[in-house]
Amino acid sequence: MTGAMTDLLAQLMATGNTALAAGFVVFLRVGAVMATLPAFGEHSVPQRVRLMLTLAFTAIVFPAVADDVLARLAGRPPPVPVLLAEITTGLALGMALRLFVAVLQTAGSIAAQSTSLAQILGSAGVEPMPAMGHLMVVSGLAVAVMSGLHLRVSEALIGSYTVFPPGVFPSPAALSEWGIARVAATFAFAFSLAAPFVIASFIYNLALGVINKAMPQLMVAFVGAPAITAGGLLLLLLTLPIILPLWNRAFATFLANPFGAGP
Repeated sequence: MTGAMTDLLAQLMATGNTALAAGFVVFLRVGAVMATLPAFGEHSVPQRVRLMLTLAFTAIVFPAVADDVLARLAGRPPPVPVLLAEITTGLALGMALRLFVAVLQTAGSIAAQSTSLAQILGSAGVEPMPAMGHLMVVSGLAVAVMSGLHLRVSEALIGSYTVFPPGVFPSPAALSEWGIARVAATFAFAFSLAAPFVIASFIYNLALGVINKAMPQLMVAFVGAPAITAGGLLLLLLTLPIILPLWNRAFATFLANPFGAGP
């Protein structure tokens, strides 16, 4: 009887150790994503909260991918190449998601520079950026979280195991090509969101040039500065309710297919 119980306990311990090793492998990929994940991985979020969020996402993802991870480990401790592959895959996915925050940051910087508000209004965020960009980022992250960002991130993490099986390094050529495409799409999308401000700035400077040509003695810069400031703030009020849904829709599309979709 004692021998049977000892064997049963040994089997349970072996199974538990294997499950813990598999959970640790999943934790590495999730943790790498969480290091740069929008909203949940922000620097303003305390580290303990981010750690608990990482454990929570791991608990969600692990049951869905446990069979694949356990088959990869085959009852052995995870080797170093498997651990490095999981971290690399997680960082690649996390950086791709982070680029969507860069879309709002870049769009806000372009808008602030175009309307001469880049230096007038300071930044209140952790990362240095114009206040207009900070407002766009905070508003966009709030909209994303209210739209179920945690659910879409969980689905993207689970789906990543189909594209990148556990312990398999991504192809460097494919990863670099995918990353370059994401960066190019980021700047293109940011410029398209800031296009109304660029057009307004062009019209404003064109009008100032015409007025200055007609009335050289008039200090058009002093007359036009309040106008461009008020116009930029009014344009932000009118366009932000349009920009945020467009950005959130593109973000949701990317999360649904992170390795094939773009902004």
